[in-house]
Amino acid sequence: MSDVLTQDRMALSRRTLLKAGALAGGGLMLSATIPMVARAAVGGAAAEASLNAFVSIAPDNTITIVGKNPEIGQGIKTMLPMLIAEELGADWSQIKIVQGDFDPAKYGTQVAGGSFATPLNWIPMRQVGAATRAMLLEAAAKRWGVSASGLKTDKGKIVDPKSGRTLTFGEVASDAAKLKAPDPATVPLKDDKDFTIIGKAIGGIDSPRIVHGEPIFGVDTKLPGMKYAAYERAPTFGSKLVSADLDAVKKLPGIVDAFVIKGDGDPQSLVDGVAIIADNWWVANKAREQLKIEWDKGQWGDHSSAGYAAQARAFYDKGQGTPFREDGDVDAAFGSAARILEAEYQYPFLAHASMEPQNCTSLMREDGVLEMWAPTQNPAAGHATVCKLLGLAPEKVELHITRMGGGFGRRLTNDFMSQSAAIAAKVPGTPVQLIWSREDDLRSDFYRPGGWHKFRAALDNDGKLVGFTDHFVTFANPGAGPFNPANMTPDEFPASYVSNLRYSKDEMDTRIPMGALRAPRSNGLSYAFQGFLDEVAEAQGTDLPSLLIEMYSGKEKAPDSEGAFGSTAQGFNPERAIAVIRKAMEISNWGTPSASGRGKGFGFYYSHQGYFAEVVEASAERGQVAVHDVWVAGDVGSQIINPFGALNQVHGSVIDGLGQALSQAVEFEGGAAKQSNFHDYQLARMPMTPQIHVEFVKSNNPPTGLGEPALPPVIPALANALYKATGKRVRTLPVGDSLKA
Repeated sequence: MSDVLTQDRMALSRRTLLKAGALAGGGLMLSATIPMVARAAVGGAAAEASLNAFVSIAPDNTITIVGKNPEIGQGIKTMLPMLIAEELGADWSQIKIVQGDFDPAKYGTQVAGGSFATPLNWIPMRQVGAATRAMLLEAAAKRWGVSASGLKTDKGKIVDPKSGRTLTFGEVASDAAKLKAPDPATVPLKDDKDFTIIGKAIGGIDSPRIVHGEPIFGVDTKLPGMKYAAYERAPTFGSKLVSADLDAVKKLPGIVDAFVIKGDGDPQSLVDGVAIIADNWWVANKAREQLKIEWDKGQWGDHSSAGYAAQARAFYDKGQGTPFREDGDVDAAFGSAARILEAEYQYPFLAHASMEPQNCTSLMREDGVLEMWAPTQNPAAGHATVCKLLGLAPEKVELHITRMGGGFGRRLTNDFMSQSAAIAAKVPGTPVQLIWSREDDLRSDFYRPGGWHKFRAALDNDGKLVGFTDHFVTFANPGAGPFNPANMTPDEFPASYVSNLRYSKDEMDTRIPMGALRAPRSNGLSYAFQGFLDEVAEAQGTDLPSLLIEMYSGKEKAPDSEGAFGSTAQGFNPERAIAVIRKAMEISNWGTPSASGRGKGFGFYYSHQGYFAEVVEASAERGQVAVHDVWVAGDVGSQIINPFGALNQVHGSVIDGLGQALSQAVEFEGGAAKQSNFHDYQLARMPMTPQIHVEFVKSNNPPTGLGEPALPPVIPALANALYKATGKRVRTLPVGDSLKA
């Protein structure tokens, strides 16, 4: 194992505390606590928290593991227990996994976002399994009167190789519960070569239930006497409710009640609206058509996509913007350049459009406790917002985390929970399920922001890239905290790899809510930067992968830094980048001419500690794009913990990225979203899905997440492929806009 992995193990081991306990009726329960500095998933104040994992072994040899993190389809409910089961020496068929409720005292950080789960839990979850194994071995050794060092676990049994005797875990679990849990720093972990569960393809633990149609999603929640709610909010973002005539609605058959809810002015919490409660959701939703509401749009009623584009053009006409990174002497480099390239790239706002619309079920109980069932990626933030909104103490809000039908970052923001809580507070004693319509979901999103980039590149007499500038026009996000999804960091490549470089920006004000969408920032920046660098490579008489290899060659690895939740973020390693670039070239036969009418394009991007290089082969006839093949090479460390889940994540990322590039854009007019449903916001369909070829490049580094880093490179790879096929540069997304130009 690498020094980095060993150091990571030692650092976490010193902070891990284990505690054993007995189950009611006999058996063993083990808790593991790793104190860390916890941060909100998308930028919140630092606070102390504990990460806990609970394992219990019943006398009948059933092993139950609590899945503490929200499951949105990324496979974390299966993957994390695999780490425990591996070190424990369990038979996977013995494993039972249950979803944990929101409980920071037990579980600490519970979040699904940022591809954090793997790097945060790779060592701690294995330590839990190894410590449990050690206690079971000690209990068996005492029963047999032998040394524990000579025993081993295998498929749910303790084995004495000398005598051939065996005991099941369940037979000694109660004895093990009486022992003191070992210091994790002293418990050896398995060598990679001995893995029997890690690295094996295992289907999702919930997949059979989903196929059978079992009710496991938030929208499936059913409670006795439950009513249904629809929520009408202003179509124009930033509006305030002036008046609402509810008489016509209240007279409709099936309507239980209708009332005004005044918000707190924060779109991440609660906006003004009217709640309609009915015996079924269809009746409640249709009743909205009878509402008579007056809204005050304020200054935001004239905001539009066309207006934002005009502002961006005005910024470009004015000058370079405000610099936020400047290296070398940029003006001198351009002044002496043999050739200067210029191009403008832009990308639109995008909606998340998860298949399960936002929903939440809430009950204000007679004891003053608000009980909630929510499909949330970020339960801590949702819980805190509800407590603040209703003035309730934390212990007065009980939150059950449900399975989610997709999220992609949308459910990191919990406005739907606030709406549900505010409604329940008005009808104590009655459980109410709030469900958004598809139109609500698309028109009330926290969108991936659009952006504009004006690039310039300076080449010397030898064709070398000696100067680079980007004038970035984007959006301010007031009140959103330190994370602005419309922003760009000063380290964006090729920063540090071009001697003379300037990044500048101008920001526009808006009230359109913005949030994290799968691979936030990276999903737009990769398209723009890799697209323009492809133009630079062509001007040099080479291609993009060759240019990148040349730029990365001989450069040192960046230092590690503090990552999320107190973890260590691995510094960018150019050697790892080169390895995946070469692998993508190899598996795609890069350099071999494509069939007539087709072109191959390349893209590389590093995000969420994952290195991905991708090649797309595509064609376009009469403006209709066909994507034929996509080759993916990725490096996410030394282990692919669950190859089945990993392949699903890569395939999903590729299809998601292609869908974004080909047909998705949210436009605004009159301060409101124009798109309303899948007829005018088209997701990827099966016919456009290409053949996807995936190979992982394993490196001697701790494994990292896979939910996001495979998406960014496919978008520029598609754009660059279409240039090769048609001769037209794709500088505006979706791609149809560029091909029509």
